[in-house]
Amino acid sequence: MKIARVSSELRGETDRLLTEIATQFQIEGAALVGIVKVMQHESAFENGCDMKVKVLPDGPEIKITQALGKGSDSCRLDPGAIANTVSAVEHSSIEGADLFILNKFGPEEAAGRGFCTVIGSALGLGIPVLVGVGGACRQDFDKFVDGLAEALPADQEAIRAWCYAAMSNLPEIQHT
Repeated sequence: MKIARVSSELRGETDRLLTEIATQFQIEGAALVGIVKVMQHESAFENGCDMKVKVLPDGPEIKITQALGKGSDSCRLDPGAIANTVSAVEHSSIEGADLFILNKFGPEEAAGRGFCTVIGSALGLGIPVLVGVGGACRQDFDKFVDGLAEALPADQEAIRAWCYAAMSNLPEIQHT
């Protein structure tokens, strides 16, 4: 089982790193599944909590937050949109993938929903899994993976090195 988590104390850094890693690996010919944040999407909210994700490898892009009205400080995640995103990933061709990337293990996964089943399926198929995990869900993630995930620093080269090692049985990936 090859699974690693990336966490950064800097807001948005984990998303940026995982999106860049995904882009680089796709250029190198890796078959990716999962989701990454659409970094070009500009938040309509002051707190920046407005997000679109891209289903790997080729989309669609799905907005996973909802407008709750001016001044609302409640969680803006849209459970229906998250369910649609999970469904889109489940219906993509996960078999034969080189790497599964999840931009964030969040509240849905902490509650045993969201991408939990897909993560298990990927691991069951021998597909390495790379997950972004924020501080609020770190304990839930560690419990979910029974402490078996490797903690990676928020450093692009360290993440790439782990991914290359995890995908070492894939000679078609051009290590650059």
